[in-house]
Amino acid sequence: MTTEATKGSAIMETVKTVFWALVIAGIFRTILFQPFWIPSGSMKDTLLIGDFLFVNKFAYGYSYASCPTIRIARLGVDVDAKDICGWLDGDNTRLLGGEPERGDIIVFRHPVNGTDFIKRVVGLPGDKVQMIDSVLHINGAAVKLEDAGVFEEEFAAQGPMQRRPRCENGAVGEGASCTKSRQRETFSNGRSHTILNITKQRSDETGVYSVPEGHYFFMGDNRDNSTDSRFPQAVGGVEFVPYENLIGRADRVIFSSAGRSMLYFWTWRGDRFFKGLE
Repeated sequence: MTTEATKGSAIMETVKTVFWALVIAGIFRTILFQPFWIPSGSMKDTLLIGDFLFVNKFAYGYSYASCPTIRIARLGVDVDAKDICGWLDGDNTRLLGGEPERGDIIVFRHPVNGTDFIKRVVGLPGDKVQMIDSVLHINGAAVKLEDAGVFEEEFAAQGPMQRRPRCENGAVGEGASCTKSRQRETFSNGRSHTILNITKQRSDETGVYSVPEGHYFFMGDNRDNSTDSRFPQAVGGVEFVPYENLIGRADRVIFSSAGRSMLYFWTWRGDRFFKGLE
């Protein structure tokens, strides 16, 4: 009798422990920080495929997009942020809202398909943004550019999706050096970061984009390999992103793995642990 009661008590304690652990994890993920893996090369060389970071969710306050989206296809789990916090959607406002600064790296909810994207905000509400001869122009003025050498990486499959990089030095063989021109871009507010160029393409010459009030214009640092606000009609194009769709700001890489899994310790990038982002 005592044994059965003890077992029952132990089970209940375990259930309560798991319950409160899930509650605490949910609060942490919803209010404080959201984990994010970098799946593509659109933000090289600032962010590499396999970088892991925590997104600062209180940087801009909270909206429906601050609630977690949980998708685990093999378990049939598909819980969208709108399923939890849809009642906050629709007015493009935020609780305890803060304004992004030009140059912030932001994770946001895609306005159409609801997936999480990470890009750099270059256009603020009311701005006019244009690419002219591969140079970013904001409100009619060219953004300052300086040569920053060459970015070099191995031409090989990268990350869980096994994507191979695009190279400025043409078609190279497996394991060969894949290079891209690198420049340092500096905004008028003094924020500075590096960008990559691969080739001359349509995205290097655009019309003028007028950013609506309450919206933001995003671009990837890997300028010729990023589907962003320059491609509003493309599959995956992000258009202008509403204020309420911002999830949080990326400030620091916590961990980085160059392999297909974070468990492949021999592929860990030791120089990127707790690396601050510009």
